[in-house]
Amino acid sequence: MFLNNSGFSIVVALDQNRGIGKAGGLPWHLPGDLKHFKEITARAPDPRRMNIVVMGRKTWESLPEKFRPLPRRINVVLTHDTRKVFPTGVRSAGSLDDALRLVETSIPAPERGEIFIIGGGEIFQQALRHPSCKKLYLTRIHQTFDCDTFFSEISKSFKDVSRSSDITENGITYHFADYQKI
Repeated sequence: MFLNNSGFSIVVALDQNRGIGKAGGLPWHLPGDLKHFKEITARAPDPRRMNIVVMGRKTWESLPEKFRPLPRRINVVLTHDTRKVFPTGVRSAGSLDDALRLVETSIPAPERGEIFIIGGGEIFQQALRHPSCKKLYLTRIHQTFDCDTFFSEISKSFKDVSRSSDITENGITYHFADYQKI
């Protein structure tokens, strides 16, 4: 097992049909959700540590250029294209397991914060089934969108441990829910 069994978390926003994206982007604009995402993924458990965000190449490319790499986080991009060039400091790996090994071997434990899988669809599918996936941070959107990318069914091995009040922005109601593997 990787990372001394500390595992990793998934952070994702999904609609009522588990839709997470359309045409390589988000079909909604929720500033509160973006703020929540940043707070979760950028806030390390200790100021001497940096959290790690792992994403697929398509998710990387969907980020506005001014936000790449995501600041105050170590960015790891999964790609099979070994010729792909990323900005200084961005690491790449060929698979989720390769990314976890890379984190474990190249970032000293005292500097390593939490690991978050942030997309996209294929990466989420692999991560959700991975034995090191310990927690889910979900934004549950209370309506459906015309999505073309979907999140997998959540296994019964995850228990809902907290839920925020409903929030409405731009005519869209949603809440935050955290799940822990039991």
